[in-house]
Amino acid sequence: MLLRTLLAAAVLAVVPTAAVSTTAAPVAAEAAPACGGYVALTYDDGPSAQFTRPLLNALRSAGARATFFDLGSRVQQQAHLARETTSAGMWIANHSWSHPYLTNLGAAAVAKELGDTQNAIRNATGRTPTLFRPPYGATNATVQNEARKLGLTQVTWSVDSQDWNGASTDSIVRTVTAANAGAIVLMHDGYQSTVDAVPRIVRGLAAKGLCPGRIDDNGRVVAP
Repeated sequence: MLLRTLLAAAVLAVVPTAAVSTTAAPVAAEAAPACGGYVALTYDDGPSAQFTRPLLNALRSAGARATFFDLGSRVQQQAHLARETTSAGMWIANHSWSHPYLTNLGAAAVAKELGDTQNAIRNATGRTPTLFRPPYGATNATVQNEARKLGLTQVTWSVDSQDWNGASTDSIVRTVTAANAGAIVLMHDGYQSTVDAVPRIVRGLAAKGLCPGRIDDNGRVVAP
């Protein structure tokens, strides 16, 4: 009889404890890592009927913003894609009208390449670019002078993804995620490998405490 009494008491003592454990407070969600610096992701040569939308979708899914250096001739042909780019929270910049070596042109021709692109982007999006990237990175005093007249800051790059040269997605990811804070990365709106690299690039940068950033009017990489 005594043994039964002791067993019953033990059961009663355990039950409340078990009940309490089922209502324990949930573990707090892990905080997102802070940005210790910024890297500018940039894409040249768009808009592209085949790749612009997938690229925008990949960037939005990854929570990233980027700068698109677009060609005026393509913006004129596909103004809706330029509008979609800005609506997605991206920045559009000037990459000339027809992608020539601007250093082979006189001042008037350079002014037309840049000016016509300014107009095309403004007409398509309602926004006037403040940044300009010379095709092939080819520039000189004439090019820079004509750009300044239009209120454009010249921007080149410090990291070349080599996507234009047939680099694989793995190679693009390795190159871009090796970037340091303040880097400006050259990529292109024209390759599936580049689209596929987006989520891995953003994760790889985040692992280093870096986030995609904006290029300001002085050509510096800053917070979006």
